[in-house]
Amino acid sequence: MTDAGIPEPVVKKSTIPARMDRLPWTRFHWLVVVGLGVSWILDGLEIQIVSLNSGPLTDAHGTMQLTAGEIGALGSIYLLGEVVGALYFGRRTDKVGRKKLFILTLAIYLIGSGLGGFSWDFWSLAICRFVAGLGIGGEYTAINSAIDELIPARFRGRVDIAVNGTYWAGAIIGNVMGLFIYDTELVPLDWGWRIGFFIGPVLGLVIIFLRRVIPESPRWLLMHGRAEEAERTTEEIEKRVEAEGGALTPVPDSKAILLKETPPMTFGQMTRIFFKRYPHRSILGFTMMVTQAFLYNAIFFTYALVLKAFYGIPSDQIPWYFFPFAIGNLLGPLLLGHLFDTWGRRRMILLTYGGSGVLLLITAFLFKAGALSAVTQTVLWCIIFFFASAGASSAYLTVSEIFPLELRGQAISYFFAISQGAGGVLAPFIFGKLIGDPEALQKLGHAPPNGPLTWGYIIGAGLMIVGGLVAWFIGVDAEQKSLEDVAEPMSAVKVGGDGGGITPDLPDPEPTGRGAGS
Repeated sequence: MTDAGIPEPVVKKSTIPARMDRLPWTRFHWLVVVGLGVSWILDGLEIQIVSLNSGPLTDAHGTMQLTAGEIGALGSIYLLGEVVGALYFGRRTDKVGRKKLFILTLAIYLIGSGLGGFSWDFWSLAICRFVAGLGIGGEYTAINSAIDELIPARFRGRVDIAVNGTYWAGAIIGNVMGLFIYDTELVPLDWGWRIGFFIGPVLGLVIIFLRRVIPESPRWLLMHGRAEEAERTTEEIEKRVEAEGGALTPVPDSKAILLKETPPMTFGQMTRIFFKRYPHRSILGFTMMVTQAFLYNAIFFTYALVLKAFYGIPSDQIPWYFFPFAIGNLLGPLLLGHLFDTWGRRRMILLTYGGSGVLLLITAFLFKAGALSAVTQTVLWCIIFFFASAGASSAYLTVSEIFPLELRGQAISYFFAISQGAGGVLAPFIFGKLIGDPEALQKLGHAPPNGPLTWGYIIGAGLMIVGGLVAWFIGVDAEQKSLEDVAEPMSAVKVGGDGGGITPDLPDPEPTGRGAGS
């Protein structure tokens, strides 16, 4: 009993985190990757299908006949849904668990996107897009948390980066499907865009059955006072791994951690933890997320306009230029991901962020000099985003592993919301203004000036370089380390001291730079 007569929290000792990290790679981990990683494929598919939908939805011969402004509003509404979903479900996944949320959020997405195919006017479609965004935003928080906690430490970096990079696989699928479903000679005009909204839900229905057999995170169970259930779940995973041919090594008792249940934290306590206990990590997460979001949204949402305005590429030919751009984005995380676990987080973040920034800077000057064609511009974009895509994926990895488990979902949601607000709203608006109105200029017989857009590329390049430098100087060397070593749980009991999570408003020393997190 405490002096106030309140029972002391029960302290429990467990080796579950160490046991999860020592597991060999087996089919169980592939199930986790496929079952959970499809979220990014769905998001990429959604964005690409909807971007291609703009033609049929605005067609004067179609049933919707939306304006260009309404099409833009649909994109913003979907983005708003993602932000709201991330913030709400990020808090819920830390409270009620990973599994409940990654089932619920996928179901919400399926409903929102599927019903979009039955829309009859702007507002009915807008509501469906908002609901679909809610689901995808919730997916980002619940899925990143679950993957990091179920994948062994030595594989965590490459898996998380590769999974986040599969967004571009979804975009490629959407682009391929668009070549068929938006061909009015094959599919009637008002059927094509409706079919487009059904593609994601069909894929999701298959995946939701896989998710039902993925267990709850034993780490989450353990940190929330459900030690017996965590033990049973871990034993079931170990038996499954052994049945699939994996050899398990004993875990010494020295790797056990002491935990005691902590009371739920208020929003004010969580804010103090982010900015008082972990100020450098908060700056790191903010910088990495915002800089990559700005670059991506600036280039991705205007690349078609650049090809059309500056290189004269017809609208119906632009999808062919998208394929190499998307392939470069997909290959980067897949081919570079393992280096984040071997060369280290800070080195690779500096390389991918800084490298893409330097290449974009070179491209900016070539663009200004008029030395590029549509093909060479696309080739340079492929190379730039080969590195930038791996860097962007590492931003999600970073914010999901450098904060305590009890706050992981909320950390992802906060930084995701900030990055989407800054990059998703500001970047396309700024670059759109820099490009101007190409059609109006062409009617007057003038080509669009490339000077303003050059400065836009220079700004984007500078931001990426800054992001890489920030990670180099205050980043966390989290490679091949247990999540509990990277960020001590709030419920951890320090040997010879008080529990780390009982007084969350007291700042702890925050390691940064070389050796940080060890």
